[in-house]
Amino acid sequence: MQMKYLNNGLTQNPEPRQRRTKKNARAQRGGSISYAPPPIAVSEQCVSCTTFNILAPIYKRLDDENCRESQFKACWLSRNQRIIDRLLTDRSSIICLQEVWLGNDELVDMYDKRLGDAGYLTFKLARTNNRGDGLLTAVHRDKFRVIAYKELLFNDFGDRVAQLLHVELVEPFWRNRSSGIQQQIIILNTHLLFPHDYSLCIVRLKQVYKILQYIEFYQKENKLGPIPIILCGDWNGSKRGHVYKFLRSQHYTSSYDTAHHYTDGDADAHKWVSHRNHRGNICGVDFIWLLNPNQHRKPLKTSWNEAVFGIIKYLLRVASLSEENAFAFLKADNPGDYVSYPSFSQALCQLGLTGHPNGLSFQETEDLWIQADIDGNGVMDYEEFQKNIWTPKRSEQPGENFDQGIDGELKTNSLKQQAFGLSVKDAALFPPEVEKGIWPENYSLSDHAPLTAVFSPVEVSCSFPVC
Repeated sequence: MQMKYLNNGLTQNPEPRQRRTKKNARAQRGGSISYAPPPIAVSEQCVSCTTFNILAPIYKRLDDENCRESQFKACWLSRNQRIIDRLLTDRSSIICLQEVWLGNDELVDMYDKRLGDAGYLTFKLARTNNRGDGLLTAVHRDKFRVIAYKELLFNDFGDRVAQLLHVELVEPFWRNRSSGIQQQIIILNTHLLFPHDYSLCIVRLKQVYKILQYIEFYQKENKLGPIPIILCGDWNGSKRGHVYKFLRSQHYTSSYDTAHHYTDGDADAHKWVSHRNHRGNICGVDFIWLLNPNQHRKPLKTSWNEAVFGIIKYLLRVASLSEENAFAFLKADNPGDYVSYPSFSQALCQLGLTGHPNGLSFQETEDLWIQADIDGNGVMDYEEFQKNIWTPKRSEQPGENFDQGIDGELKTNSLKQQAFGLSVKDAALFPPEVEKGIWPENYSLSDHAPLTAVFSPVEVSCSFPVC
């Protein structure tokens, strides 16, 4: 998959949550109900972030399957005004929106004006091939100075895009210190491909891989020191999916799950939802990911290969193959008890992972094989098949380590590099029912729930130069 990196100039356009109750409800047009809970408490020493897929009117179905909201101005105008009302009530430092109807100038002007009047700098990026919708990222002038803005065009099956903002705090958190620590953040907003069928899972995974590759490239090209990274958006995959596991393998943490002490296990996989799709299924697909600069990560290519092995196993199990039959499928007609590179390549093609423009490239297939052939003897035996594909045991790297004293002051370790980091203080979804895994029928802002996370500043110790 080819990706273009566009270096656009900047454009400037004119403590614990309170308990939510039904007393906070108010009637909306059309008889729907919108809860108006008090926003998450955010102190001046915090950074808040909201991600929200606002459902473009060109996609919103009305009663008739062939009727879209975009045909009725009063409907889409009213709903988007209420969406902006909600955003301005929350007043997050960072706003990341997906499915903004960028093909409609009146709607775009409304977002630009209202967010601009509220003190936000806005950046917009349409999907390729004139899809009609796109991304909007806004950062508050009082909080951030924008160092750079980049646009990522995937130019793939789904015409997806991403925005990267490199920002610096206007008012440093630690003004009385002469440590010289850069207080900067990388923010990324994206909307991944919808999984119309399982054959597209490799496309969505590759989109995330390209995002992480570009972030690494940007950091190295600009010789950045260790800074935190926030990834926002509609990832179109749940906690049980390949994208989630891939990001976790790179030690990105889900802010909402961190705030609510949820684990990666199946028991917590469906505790919350954030989307009801056009098929009526509800799931959690909207995430605000955080990576702090003190996270020790395995090489990105290693995580990518492990994620692809996971997809291979998934597809083999979809085909109802047992472990023994899966190995037999991979080795094909080889006379010995091993998988050769040609039979491995043939199996990937049969599984739909290669042989088309959005599949694995020849080089990616070779890299995958090199990792599969652990002992380098030119074949993958049964033990290597188990270790890589069927029953992998991924080594866990050390997690985050905030080096704080008892009184909250940060310790100084002269043997380590000190860096600016973020700690998840709180996170909330709206409406409140989705936090219990329920989608309320009277919710009408979108088919997604807005997610807001609040971060506190922390100083972290890095024992390596690029984190």
